[in-house]
Amino acid sequence: MAVRGKSINLFLMDGTAVGRIKCTLANWTGVAYKIPRTELDKCKERDDLKQSGVYFLFGTSDQTGENVVYIGQAGIRKNGEGILYRLIEHKRNPDKDYWTEAIVFTTSNNSFGPTEISYLENRFVGMATEAGRYLVKNSNDPTMGNITEEKESELEEFIDYAKIVMGTLGHKLFEALAEKSSTPKVKEIIDDDELTLFMKRNSRKSGKLIEASCKQTREGFVILKGSLIETIDSESIPPGIKERRLKAKIDEHGILQENVLVNSPSYAAAFVIGGHANGLVEWKTEDGTTLKEIENKEPS
Repeated sequence: MAVRGKSINLFLMDGTAVGRIKCTLANWTGVAYKIPRTELDKCKERDDLKQSGVYFLFGTSDQTGENVVYIGQAGIRKNGEGILYRLIEHKRNPDKDYWTEAIVFTTSNNSFGPTEISYLENRFVGMATEAGRYLVKNSNDPTMGNITEEKESELEEFIDYAKIVMGTLGHKLFEALAEKSSTPKVKEIIDDDELTLFMKRNSRKSGKLIEASCKQTREGFVILKGSLIETIDSESIPPGIKERRLKAKIDEHGILQENVLVNSPSYAAAFVIGGHANGLVEWKTEDGTTLKEIENKEPS
């Protein structure tokens, strides 16, 4: 079945793409806001931000440079203050000084109660953790609560739309770098729409058989978790590749413990072998066709 297009309305509240953005989507009761930390005070008169909802605090770790997110919920308080007041509390909290912008989900009809926001918070934390693109700062797993199957279906539909909106607002928080295989072994990759490529060569530096796999995606090339890579750097290794290898999670046997996204096939190959490499000829399909041959093939 063909994927249908979506109509999304983005309202630049401050007349600029770096200011506050309100996002709505056709046939969806949800409302989303993207709010820079510096612009919170401008939102005090917005009634829908005094409602219940779920929010995301995005920032960068000072220690590692890693993208981080905190996911929380806010209910309506007796004084009528909801999401916005909770964000202001976080802004004043020195333990949460890492975040630079918030994304908020609420509804146009004020239909979220405690049960709904608890369920959404639980699902969003689980989805973000599983995707692995951001370090999720939540210290405790939120409680899902008890909901009827009818309400669960309704909220899962809300989540489907929220995933689209989140990506539109610049955060691929819920999108995995690559489809997961049922096993970490390099050769056993689930077949899907993304091109899977392999590299196999003997390393002169360590004497190991280097065996890695990657997927070509819309964002670049994802070196897949479970790949066996060279742990010894060549003297001529570019500084950017060396730094990326140092930051990656690689065990003592040279097994990559996470998916790693890079921009080009040569960068991906250099990451694997620890030195210069031509990714167009190093990466091949399972039948031995090089990436260069694939890209030079005339369209049928």
